[in-house]
Amino acid sequence: MPPFLPRHPRCFPGEHHLLGRRELLRVGSVSLFGLGLSALLRLQAHAANPRHAKAKSVVFIFQSGGPSQHETFDPKPDAPAEIRGEYGTTQTKLPGVRFCEYLPRLAARSDLFSVVRTMHHTTGREFRNEHNSCMYLLHTGTTELPPGDTNASIVNPRQGRFEWPSIGSLLAYARPSDMIGLPSVVELPRANGMKYPGRGPGILGPRYARWGVDLAPVCRAPDAAGSCPNCFSHDDPNDPARAPGKGPKAWWDNSSCRNPSFKLPDIGGIAIEESLLRDRTSLLQRLDAHHRSQDAAEKSGTFASWDASRMQAMNLLSTMSNGRQNPFDLTQESQRVRDQYGHEEWGQAFLVARRLVEAGVRMVQVNLRGWDTHQNAFRDLKGKLLPSIDRCLSGFLDDLHQRGLLDETLVVMCGEMGRTPKISPITAGGKNASGEVFTPGRHHWGDVFPCFFAGGGVRPGRVIGQTDRDGGLPVTEAYTPADLAATIFHLMGIDPNSEFHDAQRRPYRFSQGTPIRGLAG
Repeated sequence: MPPFLPRHPRCFPGEHHLLGRRELLRVGSVSLFGLGLSALLRLQAHAANPRHAKAKSVVFIFQSGGPSQHETFDPKPDAPAEIRGEYGTTQTKLPGVRFCEYLPRLAARSDLFSVVRTMHHTTGREFRNEHNSCMYLLHTGTTELPPGDTNASIVNPRQGRFEWPSIGSLLAYARPSDMIGLPSVVELPRANGMKYPGRGPGILGPRYARWGVDLAPVCRAPDAAGSCPNCFSHDDPNDPARAPGKGPKAWWDNSSCRNPSFKLPDIGGIAIEESLLRDRTSLLQRLDAHHRSQDAAEKSGTFASWDASRMQAMNLLSTMSNGRQNPFDLTQESQRVRDQYGHEEWGQAFLVARRLVEAGVRMVQVNLRGWDTHQNAFRDLKGKLLPSIDRCLSGFLDDLHQRGLLDETLVVMCGEMGRTPKISPITAGGKNASGEVFTPGRHHWGDVFPCFFAGGGVRPGRVIGQTDRDGGLPVTEAYTPADLAATIFHLMGIDPNSEFHDAQRRPYRFSQGTPIRGLAG
């Protein structure tokens, strides 16, 4: 029997106000923007907001690689040097609570958000310290891999896999976007090339898939990390003469990927350019040809409304191609606002996320690369990662707060794991890709990691959970990705114990977790 079946396989009539919306999505429609356009056109008339919802939208900030708890929200200034690390701390607005010294803006805004310090994974040791496995667990809000999968296999498609839907896909099922023509879930600024397991719709089927958007320019950094045009590699040499650039001794030439400007997204699998948007007939023909070329299994039921909806799709694309109705057009923002976020990749991604939330998208995932700090950790955290997230996230919170959007927008940020309490080289005496001896850093650690929460019904100004003196294990109640998912569902007005159904109408509970106590208002 598949896991996560409801304890009581029955309907909950009081919670099935979403049934009508879900059945609307079963009507045949083209898979434009990840959901059928014809279904979306009808949602505006039929959808009703779930009762008791604190949040209308979620912005999930994924720190790919796993940020260190010690160098972010759970420093240990009294620990020995090999645990404490190289940085000091800064006082927050909360008595007795200190953050890493390189997060001063966030420390000054600690009354706007809360931090849970005791997230952890409970699966086997062979899984809880590995990127692929932990990414699957985090994105699906579960505590075990699908039967038969390993850390190596979970990153690739596998026939017969029982794959749990991502948190975003479950939100698309229960809370589809109210805005005509926009998807329920958007992932940016780099999505389609990112091998982050667990982001798919799983047993819900492809109509509940997120729309992965590649807005950022191609980054050519080896082992790319950070935020272009401030990208870097943890392998970058410490020898200044070998710094990235066009110099004769440079390790790699980064001059081709210094452009911070975002491009228009792909739509329906087709790269959309300004000239194509202006040529409505050509775009229509390309969209039509693209969808008719899909595999027969994917085409089943998708064309019943395609002919009726394609002109509406064209109108939508034409509308989005210019003016303030295009959430991807950042030139519509004032210079003051753009400066507030910062002009690098992360800041622009947060700004697009705010515009998508304003447009009615239910969930936006912002991917932040570079947190896998095995080596050159203290160089790169101080010089790149921490200043970037401190500025971008602070600007994002300020803007949401000033616009009155923070109360209805749930902001969640974490990585798939934490980092080891003890600092050490990943390989003693070994050399990295640029030929330098490995410098110390912290390594994979799934026993504890922090998670940031703001807005959307979250009680701000709280630190929930306590770790031991080394920051390696919880000493108070710990929480799993299932509890994280249950918290998001609860704040979005979805009972974590209520049911969803797969394509064969089999019932499952939304979550096996419990909302995190003390976090929700």
